[in-house]
Amino acid sequence: MSESDLAGHGPPRHTRFDDAQALVTGTLFVSIGVAMYTQAGLLTGGTAGIAFLAHYAFGTPFGAVFFVLNLPFYGLAWLRMGRAFTLKTFAAVALLWVLTTWMPRWLSFASLNPVFAAVAGGLLMGAGFIILFRHHASLGGLNVLVVWLQQRFGWRAGWVQMAIDAAILLAALTVVEPQRIGLSIVGALALNAALAINHRPDRYVAF
Repeated sequence: MSESDLAGHGPPRHTRFDDAQALVTGTLFVSIGVAMYTQAGLLTGGTAGIAFLAHYAFGTPFGAVFFVLNLPFYGLAWLRMGRAFTLKTFAAVALLWVLTTWMPRWLSFASLNPVFAAVAGGLLMGAGFIILFRHHASLGGLNVLVVWLQQRFGWRAGWVQMAIDAAILLAALTVVEPQRIGLSIVGALALNAALAINHRPDRYVAF
């Protein structure tokens, strides 16, 4: 097939199998990163970070706050990103819930340096998000807003997510000791730098 033929046909679309393995692989990477953060006592950004803040500050149940915070973003996903994106996001969120529930039975760390956990865990989660984003999916919450902003205005997902995560982690200084916040910021920088560098709208478009 000639180059002109290839140009006419465009890039091949992801198959359902492609999307399925991406959901499994992406959520698995994120769940391993979460396990490392949990072991090291670190925090995260995004909607989960806001839910943790509410739990630490007011004693409200994490799960209930996380569910309520996600509702408007699922509405945004359905209205602006389409049914396929929303359904794949629901599937990814459900799979992540299963993986993080069972992960302590499958993986444990006899020794885990907090700095290594922050960097390696952040990079693992960043890689997981990239895989999901490239297959037109996310893990709900603020990820939906970040992906929509990149597609709508061309704002890099990594930089937008980094700004949001930094604001959440700085707010956590009121309820969490500074050392843990500092390491969590290192992790957020690692995660979002991976997104900013490797998920640019001018380099990759998901089909």
